[in-house]
Amino acid sequence: MKEYKSDIEIAREAKPQPIGEIADGLGIPDEWVFPYGKYAAKISGKPENKKNGKVILVTAINPTPAGEGKTTVSVGLADGMRKIGKKSVLALREPSLGPVFGVKGGAAGGGHAQVIPMEDINLHFTGDLHAITAANNLLAAICDNHIQQGNKMNIDPRRVTIRRCMDMNDRQLRFAITGMGGTFNGTPREEGFDITAASEVMATLCLAEDISDLKLRLGRIVAGYDYDGNPVTAEDLNAAGAMCTLLYKAIHPNLVQTLEGTPAFLHGGPFANIAHGCNSVIATRTALAYGDYCVTEAGFGADLGAQKFLDIKCRAMSREGKLFAPDCVVLVATIRALKYHGGAAKSDLSAENLDALRLGLMTNLGRHVENLRDVYGLNVVVAINRFTADSQAEIDEIFAYCSKRCIAVALCESWEKGGGGSVELAELVAQTCNEPNVFAFSYEDDLSLEEKINAVAKKIYRAVDVDFSPAAKKELARLSAQSPKISKYPVCIAKTQYSISDNPALLGAPEGFTVTIRSVRLSAGAGFVVALAGEIITMPGLPPRPAAEGIDIDCYGAITGLF
Repeated sequence: MKEYKSDIEIAREAKPQPIGEIADGLGIPDEWVFPYGKYAAKISGKPENKKNGKVILVTAINPTPAGEGKTTVSVGLADGMRKIGKKSVLALREPSLGPVFGVKGGAAGGGHAQVIPMEDINLHFTGDLHAITAANNLLAAICDNHIQQGNKMNIDPRRVTIRRCMDMNDRQLRFAITGMGGTFNGTPREEGFDITAASEVMATLCLAEDISDLKLRLGRIVAGYDYDGNPVTAEDLNAAGAMCTLLYKAIHPNLVQTLEGTPAFLHGGPFANIAHGCNSVIATRTALAYGDYCVTEAGFGADLGAQKFLDIKCRAMSREGKLFAPDCVVLVATIRALKYHGGAAKSDLSAENLDALRLGLMTNLGRHVENLRDVYGLNVVVAINRFTADSQAEIDEIFAYCSKRCIAVALCESWEKGGGGSVELAELVAQTCNEPNVFAFSYEDDLSLEEKINAVAKKIYRAVDVDFSPAAKKELARLSAQSPKISKYPVCIAKTQYSISDNPALLGAPEGFTVTIRSVRLSAGAGFVVALAGEIITMPGLPPRPAAEGIDIDCYGAITGLF
């Protein structure tokens, strides 16, 4: 059996270009480049979008324990586009330390399709997530201090809504009682932590246009409510300026490169199951300004990341009557994952199983293609991320299925072959980008918040109904009455990534289920309303054996066990 090197071994053998050369190749002025070491830089300045670049959105079927390799395909596709003569630029999210030390791993791709320096990217990188954590917790501290120091705004301690956050999985902090130890130490109250990727400050930074817009958005964040039910914002607490100061460098996108030297902007890291799951608006606009093709990614399956990219981010990026939308959507799938959705056991995924594969194709993959085509009106290319155990009969089965339904499909072997393993996919995507599509949102702005949630649940998930808890109904009514602007906001449904439904046990394409919305949160800075469905949580926990247990570093600084 052929032996393969680990991701970190492959990354260490790379000979990257100095980051200044990558920036120079894009035409970025030297004065806009602020290096973080030799191979990463912050890019300041606001380029003019003179080009009408193409946007390629990479999404996937619902993830499984077998893994789909969406980032690996994204990186390989960008490299492959360069191999066929297209000026492509990547725009991805930054990894959170939670998954890196938990179970999922980092977000730098894999094999011969990685962004580098992968160790830095998957650890502290340029400190963006730490800055977001600090800005979020500063607002929480200022709010609690205001209550402690006389509470002139009459903030109700029972209705403080800003939650503290940290960039680590820690279930112990989901619910906490703080302010114990007497009056000198604060006002006792129940609160909880979110992981930084789920914080409102993260979502706010990722949807801001520039530093001025960020400051305005931060000022709109609601920290809590007074005894009369009126919102108290970060601006009311004089916190927005200091928060923005902490984020002054974090708002600038990070420039790195792939193993093959393709430029990549990594910026922002909201999770798609509990936030909107896309890299920053600034990074996407920057990639479009400097490349003819922007390859970007939305987290988890198309029912989560892609839905939020299309209904939230595309709204945020649409300007002056010009609708922002992808020119092509790449739907990543693996034969192993399709068999899993078709009923095969995890332990049997390496064995050929055409019956399970057919069922997975007809249900999970077919449902996502239908949604992207019929609901959003977009052109779709299916990318089969090939694994060594995939049989030729299984590959033929996928191509036959897609051919019968006029679905464009290509194999992707970028994990093993880098950009050379994505040339076929790149050619198909470039061709598809030139085909017309008629993009539409899944709901209109003037619908009520409840109607918008119903639209996503019924059109995308195919639920028969939505059950709103009494608390969720009350909060939706209160938010709608609080401000007419809030009623115009898009909705961000937080739910499990493992199923199209809100029940992780329902694989494939379930039908006849009801989505349960148990609570609702306002994210006024980001400009959307979060609806928490099913048993989703905003602070993940560590698995029985965290990845952190296998990570180490020697006296020379060589890291092991990261990948």
